[in-house]
Amino acid sequence: MTLDESCSKGLTQEEVESRQQRGLVNGTDEIKTKSIGQIILNNLVTPFNILNVALAALIVMVGSFKNLLFMGVIICNTLIGTIQEIRAKKTIDRLKLIAAPKAGVMRGGVKQELPVEDLVLDDILILTSGNQVCADCVVVDGECEVNESLITGEQDPILKKAGDHLLSGSFIASGSCCARVEHIGAENYASKITKNAKYLKKPNSEIMNWINKIIKYIGFSIIPIGTLLFYKQYFLSGEPFQRAVVGTVAALIGMIPEGLVLLTSVVLAVSVMRLAYHKALVQELYSIETLARVDTLCLDKTGTITEGIMQVDAILSLSDRTKVDIENAIAALINTLNDENPTANAIRGLGLATPDWEYTHKVAFSSARKWSGATFRSEGSYLLGAGEFILKDDFSKISALVKEHSALGQRVLLLAHSPDPIQGNELPATIEPVALILLSDKIRKNAKRTLSFFADQGVDIKVISGDNPVTVANIAKKAGLKNADKVIDASLLLTKDDLKDAAEKYTVFGRVTPQQKLDLVKVLKEQGHTVAMTGDGVNDVLALKESDCSIAMASGSDASKTVSQVVLLDSDFASMPRIVNEGRRSINNLQRSASLFLVKAIFSAIIAVLFIFVNCGYPFQPIQFTLINAVTIGIPSFILALEPNRERIQGSFMINVMRKSLPGALTMSTNILFLVLIACSLKFSHEQISTMAVIVTGYTGLLTLFKVCIPFNIKHAVLFWLMTGIFVVAMLFFKPFFSLVNLTLPMLLILAPLLLAATSLMALYYHMIEKVIMKKAK
Repeated sequence: MTLDESCSKGLTQEEVESRQQRGLVNGTDEIKTKSIGQIILNNLVTPFNILNVALAALIVMVGSFKNLLFMGVIICNTLIGTIQEIRAKKTIDRLKLIAAPKAGVMRGGVKQELPVEDLVLDDILILTSGNQVCADCVVVDGECEVNESLITGEQDPILKKAGDHLLSGSFIASGSCCARVEHIGAENYASKITKNAKYLKKPNSEIMNWINKIIKYIGFSIIPIGTLLFYKQYFLSGEPFQRAVVGTVAALIGMIPEGLVLLTSVVLAVSVMRLAYHKALVQELYSIETLARVDTLCLDKTGTITEGIMQVDAILSLSDRTKVDIENAIAALINTLNDENPTANAIRGLGLATPDWEYTHKVAFSSARKWSGATFRSEGSYLLGAGEFILKDDFSKISALVKEHSALGQRVLLLAHSPDPIQGNELPATIEPVALILLSDKIRKNAKRTLSFFADQGVDIKVISGDNPVTVANIAKKAGLKNADKVIDASLLLTKDDLKDAAEKYTVFGRVTPQQKLDLVKVLKEQGHTVAMTGDGVNDVLALKESDCSIAMASGSDASKTVSQVVLLDSDFASMPRIVNEGRRSINNLQRSASLFLVKAIFSAIIAVLFIFVNCGYPFQPIQFTLINAVTIGIPSFILALEPNRERIQGSFMINVMRKSLPGALTMSTNILFLVLIACSLKFSHEQISTMAVIVTGYTGLLTLFKVCIPFNIKHAVLFWLMTGIFVVAMLFFKPFFSLVNLTLPMLLILAPLLLAATSLMALYYHMIEKVIMKKAK
């Protein structure tokens, strides 16, 4: 079959079925999101949930059902995480890899619209302007210009003729052609680039890492502590089996910061919903934290700093023609040619009035000729394109001016005139220059403000692009990027050592290959940076996957959207400051709230170990811990977590949390130890000791909450002493309160000094811990 025949007829039904039987079908080789079943399973079966279910089973076994209240927190945590992840999956699944979900195919002499995955080897594609090439193929008929920016990063359209190859992921900028599919599935060029991105990457989240470590440590310690505590209470102290089990479960439940996991999920989920309102889809909860900690941001020029379209900067006259004459010639030429390439669209955007000129001949732009033109009946011929191709030997007259503007990163086109008509596709003999049209990539309106925001926040910006380094540097400079003059051609970086040196010295990288983008991100991470990467093309996928936090544009390829943790649905880079600020609000507030939860966990661990050796029953029940936590930790922490907070994140998450939680935990432990020693020696009942323990613990929890909200000083200590004194006196004279909480006068005499001492102990512990931390920092 000849090429013309294959283009007009395509494959027969028998040929298609034969290829399908041999597995020569395009299929879908895209990077898939997790299924709903996988999401539910991953959120349901966790060490955290397994641990709590086991403790709940013990409570059910002894019939103390009121103490199952803590399971409500576990269920809420699981539901929130699952719902949020499913919601993100459904949204991203609606973003398709191929702009048109079906491909135009010629089969059996009839043009058909087929799903991309149904293409087979040797299918004949019908491609026209605006179509995306969905499989590697070879042009068999026709001529077109192809935009390969999503593959190579280069913006310039490339002319393709019969016999030339078209790469999957590229777009037809102008023209039309028939092309035969030569690669399918994983053999496609775009698939080969993205195949190394198909791996699971562990989120770079300090909060998640520490929460997992805490649960891990608790998981290892909970069995021996629980076993020893139960043995001591049931076998040595002779307590009833039910009380021994409930007391042991209460101790272990207290050690688990279940509310912290729930709070983290809720706060991040709220942030995700806020960002979704502003057209930013967060696919991974913890990426909000990572982005808030980023100190290096790698940008691709197109889609971030620029809008991906051209604009006319100026029209420079080279003759004695008036401005109106020049504009009329430009408008008539653009209207006559009716091209849809970026250059023509930029000139059309000037809104010039089109004169009523009648053309007799026109020549469309070609990458091979580098010019286009038209002959008009009364006005002669006008040409538009590259000066050196139009003027040839006479280009030297304007070459200095062209080089001057080219060095500024502008694209320079020459408008020329000839009194002679254009013959075929040949230039006229006599040509005179009329004007230079200066074009450049259109910079986003908010690019300067966005880059300024990151500069003020101490975030280092690296612009990495496949374009000419001079062009990229000048665009970055126009956008207001600091140190935009520190530019290098990445094609000169031949070794990894060269790349390491360049990563520290340079801000703008041009002629960067997809592999170099990946290597640059790796080098920056090795140098201790937390790296975020933005991109929209297949050429960005490897670097996006490797970065600590990846941000994709919705207008880009599906491969980049699927591997990214954040997708800007409006493809507007100006959303980035909002995302960073939202991350800071979440993480700064989480640090404050987390300290409240760790107070309980540390305190519970300490007293659980102490009560193995103290000859007294464990004074708490699970329901008491749940209620104390709701008042002093749960409700306040959720309010704190939603406060506005745009402060830069400083220091380690765990150190910041421990410096606020340790004083409260140590104060609670000290008070409970003294309370139990005194109360047991005075032969108080288990119920009386439990009542006093709840009051002391609740009071200290409120004291810790106050410290987390407001910096603690001597004035606040005095204020708490006065408030405590008033509270004690009120209990003394308000007799009905005694019966309400089962208090007696001897119990009050023990509580009063303990409550007064709590404030002093808190201040003392804070001073000691701050001193140790500051000494270690030095």
